[in-house]
Amino acid sequence: MKNILLPTDFSNNALNAIFTAIKLHKSAACKFIIIHAYEPDNRNIISPQNSTRAGMVYDALHLDALNKLEVTLGDVNSASNQDKHTFSLKAIQGNLASVISELVPKHDIDLIVLGAKGATSAKQIFLGSNTVRVIKNVRNCPILAIPRDFNFQSLKKIVFPTEYAHFFSKNQLNQLIKMAEEWKSQILVFHVAKEFKLSEKQIMHKELLQERLEDIKHSFHNIEIQTTVADAITEFVKAQLADMICLVHYSHTFMEKLTEEPVVKKVGFKTEVPLLVLPE
Repeated sequence: MKNILLPTDFSNNALNAIFTAIKLHKSAACKFIIIHAYEPDNRNIISPQNSTRAGMVYDALHLDALNKLEVTLGDVNSASNQDKHTFSLKAIQGNLASVISELVPKHDIDLIVLGAKGATSAKQIFLGSNTVRVIKNVRNCPILAIPRDFNFQSLKKIVFPTEYAHFFSKNQLNQLIKMAEEWKSQILVFHVAKEFKLSEKQIMHKELLQERLEDIKHSFHNIEIQTTVADAITEFVKAQLADMICLVHYSHTFMEKLTEEPVVKKVGFKTEVPLLVLPE
């Protein structure tokens, strides 16, 4: 059984991410864990009777979160596969990234699915600050970020950008391969660069990747950078009518730069499809 963690802040964006996770795994045996991480406003717990007031505030937040989680479960339960899907609810005090980091090994989580849009209304910004913190701090579990208002229908094409700079371990691509197998997807391996003459190491990594994907429909594509890597990826995704982007979160790569706050806020990542981030 697959264990999938579904963080929620009770927004429509988070609810849509939960629905997407359910639809994406409609035929798989899954345990979905819906969590809400809450933190009190410090102004509400600073008083002469600090400890007593703090306890009351925490208790109230916990009860409110549990009630809202029950409402969320009622909203999504009818969309699930009753024979294969089970749900549990957790309200936990703490910041989201820290809470998730603790839950991943504790519950042997296979995948985290969360809404990606931040509070800003700027259309060019895809990753919200909470999502960025989760991606930066949770490096031992695949993360699937769902854009606001995304309506999942199918998974026919997955774009996989790479520079062939790193070795692909046997388990590293498991989440990507399992999704592709379940949906009979095509993986479009996408090399974006200023030149395409590969080193011996890059050739070896490319051949190994081809071996890893031998049982999956796949193709290789070279695209010359015209503006930025982010623009090249999003333009390719649109041209191919792809349904998902998958990146491996290596240090000192495009994914690492993407999760730097100034890049997220100023440049953005203008994708309209989900982003699957695989750990290094």
